[in-house]
Amino acid sequence: MNNIQKPKEGEYPNYFNKYLELNSDESFEDQILMQIESCVSFFEAKGKAWADKAYAEGKWTPKEVLGHIIDTERIMTFRALCFARGEKSPLPGFDQDPYVLNAKFGQVATEDLLEDFKIQRLALLSLIKTLPEESLTNLGQASGNPLSPRALFWIIPGHFEHHMTIIKERY
Repeated sequence: MNNIQKPKEGEYPNYFNKYLELNSDESFEDQILMQIESCVSFFEAKGKAWADKAYAEGKWTPKEVLGHIIDTERIMTFRALCFARGEKSPLPGFDQDPYVLNAKFGQVATEDLLEDFKIQRLALLSLIKTLPEESLTNLGQASGNPLSPRALFWIIPGHFEHHMTIIKERY
């Protein structure tokens, strides 16, 4: 596994500080693996009916939040792969709301979403093992902002922590 250091200023826009600050002091791989376990055990402890109820009108259900996390991680991983491989074309942003709406996560079994989350995380770790270490700081552009693969990788667990905190506090 590449030893992924935390990103430096200039490798990401300031907007992502809110996610990067939520990361633990654990290694990247340890944090990713611990989050798989914590997510699965948390959802399993809550039961199936819980995951289908939003805390307020117009808010996502826990299953929709989990689906959003998975989609975002796939997009971040794709961006990281592109930039690691030297992609120079700017990549577009994405609007999370139509993604959640069109995914119809409410029709997907919670167990299937949890398995998808686990597989996505393991695929992320597998990709990182194959990347040349020097490619982790390549800068690309997404949503009009500079980003490095290393920053994108570290945004992933911070984004997860952000949403899991909301789920734990409001659901």
